[in-house]
Amino acid sequence: MVVNQAIVRALYKPHDRKLKIEMGLKDDPHKAELRAAGWHTRGYLPHFDGRPLPQYIGLHLADSVPKKVIERWERELSTSSEKERIILLQRRIDRYADQGYGNCWLKDPAVAKMIQDSLLDREGVDYKLFAWVVMPNHTHSLLTRLEHTTLAEIMQAHKSYTAHEANKMLGLRRQFWMDEYFDRFIRNADHFRSTVKYIEDNPVKAGLCKEASDWPFSSAWFKKRGLR
Repeated sequence: MVVNQAIVRALYKPHDRKLKIEMGLKDDPHKAELRAAGWHTRGYLPHFDGRPLPQYIGLHLADSVPKKVIERWERELSTSSEKERIILLQRRIDRYADQGYGNCWLKDPAVAKMIQDSLLDREGVDYKLFAWVVMPNHTHSLLTRLEHTTLAEIMQAHKSYTAHEANKMLGLRRQFWMDEYFDRFIRNADHFRSTVKYIEDNPVKAGLCKEASDWPFSSAWFKKRGLR
């Protein structure tokens, strides 16, 4: 899919600069709350020493991987430990989704922007968002929930709103997202860095653009233009 820059410029109007949010804590307007929740910084990389943990989240469209394929993988991984089964299943689903299976409703720039705007809308309210990407048939994000809410509540609200809006925009009446999303706690600073890179490089690996910052529905695009 070639990124149509004319469409991107039409979608990103000047008022969208209000979404500018710093990646680190130094100039973050929420730094007091985030430090109270356990974050501190020595520059760019946030560090965790408190309660809520940063989590990677993968969310896929309902038709991005055939149900029978997932069921077969579940059988193949049934003898693995629960932790290993979840990690391996997540990797298989991500690789399969990167091939562009299904209707890829998120390839519509207006729908992709709506999904991205939904993520950004609750940033600093329900969670701290560090990285994200909206791909044609799935999304990846890296966030830390704030203490007044749970990840389940965050994802239920995000999935419900975006499914309703996408169905309306596309003229559909169908299940939009898979029932389950994948989440994984970030172990340490190196894991944090590699997860950010994995998320932001996803469009490049899928052959959708040459540079991560070329993809308009990602944290890399925002950072390159000084919007984060």
